[in-house]
Amino acid sequence: MYFTAGATWVQAHRKDLKIGYTYTYMDTPQNTLLAPHTSLAVGGPAKHLSICTTTDSLVAALVAAQDRQLWLLGYGANSLVSDDGLPGTTILVRTTNISQEDNSATIIADAGVWWDDLVQFAVARNLWGLEFMSAIPGSVGAAIIGNIAAYGQAVADTLSWVEVFDRQHNNVYRLPASHIEFGYRHSSFQQKDSDHLVIVRAAFTLQPSPTKDLEYQAALDVVEEKQYDIATLNGRRQAILETRRRSGSLWDWRHPDHYLHTAGSFFRNPVVSDEAVEQLLAYEERDRTAAMIRKMNQIHGGSGKRVSAAHVLLAAGFHRGQSWGAVRLHPDHILKLENTGDASAQQIYNVAMEITRTVKAKLGIDIVPEVRFLGRFKENA
Repeated sequence: MYFTAGATWVQAHRKDLKIGYTYTYMDTPQNTLLAPHTSLAVGGPAKHLSICTTTDSLVAALVAAQDRQLWLLGYGANSLVSDDGLPGTTILVRTTNISQEDNSATIIADAGVWWDDLVQFAVARNLWGLEFMSAIPGSVGAAIIGNIAAYGQAVADTLSWVEVFDRQHNNVYRLPASHIEFGYRHSSFQQKDSDHLVIVRAAFTLQPSPTKDLEYQAALDVVEEKQYDIATLNGRRQAILETRRRSGSLWDWRHPDHYLHTAGSFFRNPVVSDEAVEQLLAYEERDRTAAMIRKMNQIHGGSGKRVSAAHVLLAAGFHRGQSWGAVRLHPDHILKLENTGDASAQQIYNVAMEITRTVKAKLGIDIVPEVRFLGRFKENA
């Protein structure tokens, strides 16, 4: 099928949608536990779980799941899965292809590609535009949906197009980036009217020379200490990796036991009033000036009024290392809710809700979880 309605449409995977034509993908036994597939190491069983390693098998699995409730997971790095598990069909998107388009500056990647594999692919080809987002855990598809950003770069800066599977019409089409709305940790794929669209591939147009200067103070401090050459792509990548290591933000699904059981920064940085900005600056624990912090807030969140959620938690009376049984705020990284061993998803959820309620009551500030809550949770449990 071909269409032309505000987007460039491509033929839907030929035989994929014909009854009786199948591709190989892994269906696990019913009620397979999801905890091993998440960075928080919690989550109940998936009623039906498919693991897809090719785009063709992903499309076939999506077609097969048409009459079921659908849950999509990449690597579970930014998700809290209910202890009750997930009904319907859960698909682990583990598609792996990355290519460079005709020796150009455009890279095409499957939605299931591990994000840092894409960054390394670009760095190895001396293409600039993704290096500040090195080692952000998750898949390419999830990165687009959440418009991930770090140290002054965001997915929206280089995204050229995405190919999506439309569950309403059983076809695949190409959507230019200009037709997607992006904001802080947001894309239009998060909206209810887009929940029938599943990203299957994407293209990023990069540059043969630097696109932005590294200005984020925490990273510049690392550069000065380690003497990284940030005029080079590899020097920039090493600086970002070390900065993220120091902030406890490294995680790799291939070696989960080497890292903390967290979902990274649990809360989004909120926008507050000018007066609140001044009050929250007093909770900076490092030797940085107000001007430095304001600039970091601007770079990280797109606005000088989008303050660090870490400062907000400190101002509300929470402290590093604070524990609720097996759940704690990490001793070095207060924004990371950690499962220290045998926490349940419900316990993590309860702590997150307590934090949001306390911040609202004490400071009048709304903080919103960055982590996705999948499945059913009990309130006030």
